[in-house]
Amino acid sequence: MSAVLTTGLLAGCSDSAQPQGAAGAQGAGAGSGSGPVTLKVEIFDRGNSPAGKTATNNDNTQWIQETFGKPNNIKLEFIPVPRSQEIEKLNVLMASGDAPDIVFTYDSNLVYKYVKQGGLTDLGKLIDEHGPNLKSYLGEDTLAYGKFDGVQYAIPAKRAYLGKYSSMIRQDWLDKLGLALPKTTEEVYAALKAFKEKQPGGPQTIPLGFSLAPASYEPIIWPFIQKTTEEEKYTMLQQLGSRDNPLLLPGHKEGIRFLNKLYNEGLMSPDFALDKDKKKLQQDIMTGKVGMYAEDAGASYGTAPDILGVLRKNVPDAKVKPVDPYTNAEGKHVKPSYQPAGMYIMIPKSSTKAAEAVKYLNWMAAKDVLITLSSGIEGTNYTLKDGVPVIKDDTETKNRLYNAGDLRLVANGIDFGSSELNLKSMTVSLKGQDAEDAALAFQHGLAAGLPPVRFDRPIAAEVKYGNALHDKYDELLVKSVMAKPEAFDGVYDSLLKDYMNSGGEEIRKERTEAYKAMKK
Repeated sequence: MSAVLTTGLLAGCSDSAQPQGAAGAQGAGAGSGSGPVTLKVEIFDRGNSPAGKTATNNDNTQWIQETFGKPNNIKLEFIPVPRSQEIEKLNVLMASGDAPDIVFTYDSNLVYKYVKQGGLTDLGKLIDEHGPNLKSYLGEDTLAYGKFDGVQYAIPAKRAYLGKYSSMIRQDWLDKLGLALPKTTEEVYAALKAFKEKQPGGPQTIPLGFSLAPASYEPIIWPFIQKTTEEEKYTMLQQLGSRDNPLLLPGHKEGIRFLNKLYNEGLMSPDFALDKDKKKLQQDIMTGKVGMYAEDAGASYGTAPDILGVLRKNVPDAKVKPVDPYTNAEGKHVKPSYQPAGMYIMIPKSSTKAAEAVKYLNWMAAKDVLITLSSGIEGTNYTLKDGVPVIKDDTETKNRLYNAGDLRLVANGIDFGSSELNLKSMTVSLKGQDAEDAALAFQHGLAAGLPPVRFDRPIAAEVKYGNALHDKYDELLVKSVMAKPEAFDGVYDSLLKDYMNSGGEEIRKERTEAYKAMKK
């Protein structure tokens, strides 16, 4: 989803928001009498800025300064954090007491860790005083996700689209080989075997593009998970970062074994273990080497990077089609989905600009501000169609909106009031077959979605061990997938034992007790 959000395809906000206007007329004069107040705001740096622009200095950051900062006597200073190192960098900033006034993460366990350390500002009264737009736009249900121990320590972004992943396949390769779109995991395997044998992408053909990122492996592994009870879901899942990990559920090992088979038969990216940020995978797709891949839902139809656009320049006859083929024992195309709340926005206790920070987020939650941050300037960057912004396909607009989603903190997508309108907003800027295919990709992302399990309180062991176990899981995945088939069981079982001894068993025990308490 992230690539689509970045392009600003999602724009606007619910009509219940009470916009205060792009002029930012709220609490003006925050720094009056002694020059402007400096408000520091974290920003993801994805290393994808157009020439002449940076993550911290671009059209949108300049517009924010002019329309919010200047009227309120506030100087915005954006602090870049590499997207692939966000948790590590945030931990360093928080520990040093030098964190920006506004920080964020997708990891609820990390938020709770900061809560327990006394590192976060209680936002309840500040939102009551300075956040009418936030309360109206987010609503009580979304805000509740930011409460820990009954206190509003975080402002969750509102997530309108709950789909996570979609898969794509080279339709022109299938046509060339006389193959139909695969509809089952077995048919995927057969197609990948044909791609390897016939090499429709040339000598460098990669049947399955794959990276060490959840979008690559989760859509394949989850369908192998066997039918589980409610108790098993609550007690045997482990939340690592923002994801429910099915490591202990029956079927997980067989999912990894299938990936091991693909790897040993040369059917997937050989260097996936070195590609955590998906850049190598994207490059291979755009240069025409990859036959099939899974991604954040609809990412191929975004512009950061312009995956399909670059592919078509390199391979003019290339045709890519959304496909939803991985099946479980019941024939369902199951896959994880998101919770309604997105990232968690926090104000560190060390900040002396908490009021200004909430005012900034409240300004951002106004309808006209969200539209501009997401879509640019009407007439210049977009036109309205049935109340939905249609983004122009030109260089100026792409350069303006390339990191729009990273600046529009309070909204992970915009809720237009219905699933149909939300899906329409995500494809309205596309034309012809791309519009139809993108809509299908987003529908695939929602189909048979498995929502995350939520306890009424964070699991302390996940807070304590989650980050280290995330690395342990990556190690288990990489070494098990790359093991020789005859060594697979030994490698997998050894790494699973290490994982459990490194905190996994404590998490399992605590979740079991929490489930029992929840059911009393």
